[in-house]
Formats: sequence, structure tokens, C-alpha cells
Amino acid sequence: MSADNAKLDAIVARSRKAAEERGHGYREQALKLYPWVCGRCGREFTRQNLSELTVHHRNHNHDDNPADGSNWELLCLYCHDNEHQRYLDAAHGALTVEDKSDSPPNNPFAGLADLLKK
Repeated sequence: MSADNAKLDAIVARSRKAAEERGHGYREQALKLYPWVCGRCGREFTRQNLSELTVHHRNHNHDDNPADGSNWELLCLYCHDNEHQRYLDAAHGALTVEDKSDSPPNNPFAGLADLLKK
């Protein structure tokens, strides 16, 4: 029985390692493809705080990683958590998930440069 447990432990360890490697791969690709800006709140990131910028899978399938990045969206930690909570709420019937593909992301700083020039 312990031999079976050892085999299962090895399978789980390999699976976790492969998932981690996939995660690093698509994160690096997404950071090369997209500007370091949260797609929801518009917060900009630098190398110092880049760890707070996450890759969100639009269809919530972490194994769907097309090379063109069409299933990825860069979101800050807070917006990413909010997006997943909204998805969970919708799955439980509390809310409906809006299709944001047609609407531009909310940018609270839109027009700020014009205001500062005045």
C-alpha cells in the first residue's frame, strides 16, 4: 500500500511542478505582450511592484493559453480578486457576469492629463 502512495505522491508532485512551469510561461509571455497596466483600474506597474500584476484568464480556464494572449488580461491583485469573486457570485446565482468584451475598461484617470494642463 505504501508503494501506491509513493506513486500517487510522485504523480501529484509532477503535476504541481508542471502547473507551476506553465504558470511562469504564460505570465512571462503576457508581460511581454501587454503594457504593465491593470486592465480594469488602469494602475500602472514598474519592476518594483510588478509582482502585484497578475494574469487573468478571461474564460477562467488556466490551461487555455494561446500564444497570441487572447485569453489573458493583466489585472492588479485587487481587480483580479474582484473578478473571481464576481464569477463565483454569478455561478451561485447571486449576480450575472457582464460581458466586458464590447465595453472599454473603466479608467478613473481618463481626462486627468487635460485637467492638469488647465
